[in-house]
Amino acid sequence: MTDHSSRRYDSMLGLLSSEDNPTPIVRLNKVTPYKHTKVYAKLEWYNPFGSVKDRVAANLIRDAEERGVLGGDTKHLVEATSGGTGMGLVMVSNLKGYTLTTPLSADIPKAKKTVLRFFGTNVIELNDTLCPAPGAPEGAMVQAEEIGKRPGHLQLNQYKNPANPQTHYLTTGPEIWRQTEGTITHYVAGLGTCGSITGTGRFLKEKNPEVKVMGVDPAEGHDIPGVRSKRQLLLTDFYKPDEYDGVEHIDNQEAYRLCARLNREEGIIAGPSSGMALAGAFKMIPDQEGLVVVVLFPDNIFKYTDSVMKHLPDLFPAQAPAGGSSGAAVSDEDSQLLRALLDNARSSNDMIDMGGVEDLMDGDDKPVFLDVRAPDEFSDGHIENSINIELSELKPGAEGLPSRNDTIITVCNVGKKSVNAMLLLKSMGYPKVKVLMGGLGSWVAEGGMLDE
Repeated sequence: MTDHSSRRYDSMLGLLSSEDNPTPIVRLNKVTPYKHTKVYAKLEWYNPFGSVKDRVAANLIRDAEERGVLGGDTKHLVEATSGGTGMGLVMVSNLKGYTLTTPLSADIPKAKKTVLRFFGTNVIELNDTLCPAPGAPEGAMVQAEEIGKRPGHLQLNQYKNPANPQTHYLTTGPEIWRQTEGTITHYVAGLGTCGSITGTGRFLKEKNPEVKVMGVDPAEGHDIPGVRSKRQLLLTDFYKPDEYDGVEHIDNQEAYRLCARLNREEGIIAGPSSGMALAGAFKMIPDQEGLVVVVLFPDNIFKYTDSVMKHLPDLFPAQAPAGGSSGAAVSDEDSQLLRALLDNARSSNDMIDMGGVEDLMDGDDKPVFLDVRAPDEFSDGHIENSINIELSELKPGAEGLPSRNDTIITVCNVGKKSVNAMLLLKSMGYPKVKVLMGGLGSWVAEGGMLDE
């Protein structure tokens, strides 16, 4: 039986959120800069398996079963994920007798990958971006699509499946409307697959067209799991900017710093994407009487301990080198400076998209493409006429290095190694170095061709 009044259930599935069993909203009292505007956090880790993605997982599976594409001989699910959806899917699958395979980025926090395996997921780690990048030759989404074609397998595809935003139209939106007694004026959510902002936003605007729906996204090269940068959002079916009333960009440091304040000052155990969404809300929404803001907090902090130590090193004592080595250790200050250098590079004008590449190729100073992947990766597919020098071999005097007068565009699979290559080349005296934003994944997704 399901009895929300007595909190009595025959299965964990009975705890799934709904208008009659909503996740809580809690007013923020200390971190908010406002005197008049009321801000509430919607705490999504109160879903049965720990995140907002539990809603989506359950609805994706329900929808597939009702359409007759899941069940019978088809019992093996596959989904590219940054962790949250995978956790919800595997737990619902366990209860329903299905299995789950998740191709994902090796950069996803170790705690998430550990829990996915602990829950019973077949985890395939790949050299993909933190959030799966459509079109990457060896990326998570391509792998999921290929596995999903096998007999007995089904790719649910949260990035294209309408059951994703439908989840929030049916549950999150009605919950918020009821919890605020219809007084909500602003809804704010981080942009990932965009199911939550689009589905919830549509419901709320049907109830009151004056409700403002606001999105928050991270900087390029971010380290905030579960959300997508502006470039990645263009490849997501449910990114509907015309339906939003504003979008704000937040960097790693803003997100992690506000995340720490939420935990320490409000007693709210929010994760970094919650800090990002709230930081965006503070930048977009004025302080006025009568404003009621609800910000979606997707999950809690406990899956992100490694990320917290990386981005907030001042909160932790310096660690001595292991084994008492007398070799020089990298200081906390040096680590912070190196991280700042990479963060600044990823948000600089040296990051160019396909349009920027085309502009350079149309000009008089034709660029040289420098592919810094391993030779075997290069031979599998590369941009026409590009040069291959593996990142580890990139040093002064390396065979094949372009002239210092050349404009160089560094390339890798997903745009990570190429940022390091750009900084290394600049340190070697190459003044005109750019990075292909998103790497070959973006190149292929936007129609670029590869030679073999």
